[in-house]
Amino acid sequence: MGKIKLESLDKIRDALARRPSELEKARQGGAKVVGYFCSNIPEEIIVALGLIPVRLCRGGDVRQVEVGSRYVSTKNCVFIRQSLGMFAEGTDPYVRNSDIIAVAATCMQMYRLGELIEEYFERKPLILGVPRNFYLPEGKEYFRYELESFARRLEKASGRLLEPEALKESIQLYGDIRETISRIYKFQALDSEPVTWREVFETIQAGFYLDRFQYRVLLKELLRELEDSKPESHASGIDEKPRILLSGTIIAPGDTKLIDIIEKMGGRVVADDLCSGLRPLTHVNVKDYSIGSIADAYMDRVPCGSLPYLLSLETDRRLANMADLIHTYRVEGIIYHTLRYCDPFTFKAVETKKFFQDRAAFLEIHTEYAPVDVEALRTRVEAFMELIQNLRVVRC
Repeated sequence: MGKIKLESLDKIRDALARRPSELEKARQGGAKVVGYFCSNIPEEIIVALGLIPVRLCRGGDVRQVEVGSRYVSTKNCVFIRQSLGMFAEGTDPYVRNSDIIAVAATCMQMYRLGELIEEYFERKPLILGVPRNFYLPEGKEYFRYELESFARRLEKASGRLLEPEALKESIQLYGDIRETISRIYKFQALDSEPVTWREVFETIQAGFYLDRFQYRVLLKELLRELEDSKPESHASGIDEKPRILLSGTIIAPGDTKLIDIIEKMGGRVVADDLCSGLRPLTHVNVKDYSIGSIADAYMDRVPCGSLPYLLSLETDRRLANMADLIHTYRVEGIIYHTLRYCDPFTFKAVETKKFFQDRAAFLEIHTEYAPVDVEALRTRVEAFMELIQNLRVVRC
């Protein structure tokens, strides 16, 4: 039986193609767009204020990296350099259509990005501080204060007050989106694979740009299609292809190098804990319709690898979440990907490998956006797939 045709995926791609022109029209009609960096920016508040959220998240463009390197040292993360290149060139439709820029200071390089946008491109971003010790009461109190301040600054920029009913509707919208994506995500890991992980990953990233109410409708259409297809669950119990968990640094839209190599070398990604994928959408429990509850929910969810400080391996929710993904999706190997000079994720590679040494094979990869290391990466990934196949034989 061949792979089913999912019409809703084509609708999502068509909607993405139309989105830049839609934003231009919306702005002509008086709407304002908030272009933001980092998944720690709560879109719930942006939408509740009648603003349009767009996540500024692109990767894989060597030319824009080179342009961005004129404004910051090449010893900085390549994602940061490309982001600066987008501002310098001014051709990216989402940067061009952003009236307000917001940056969550999750890591020092992200904070520096905000400074450089203001210094070189004369666009003063709204900075949202993110605590390094959010697992303590003081950290949560700090983030509540920061988010309240962020909301007040957005109110001033939008010329509107944050109404309780609008905030309630927005919180419900995002709760619905997260729940629907969580249900869709399970289908990509089935043996019958009615939808691939890559298609789900691209669908999640489509939500960075599309109108969020339209996005919810499209997600529900996709979920209905998948449920109606009645896919088989565990036909054989053993996947022909090695089942991979993709972890580490952000893999932004446009940066497909590693994913392409994994697929060409016979691997199958069945799970991820990327900030541009599933991780920000899981374990988000907004208990009531308030800014403080949003702040607490964001601090209580699975954290970024650059956070937090001073946790033991046994109390790190990031590692616990990865362990759950390994069990749920029958993961055989972890590919831990870091962009060069992404220090927080690089430093956590050793502890991550140590934690999972008895649970799954582990491959650490450092790369940039340039294609010069493609052959080296291909060789390493191919050897990793062979290792997993050999381990299968030993276990049998």
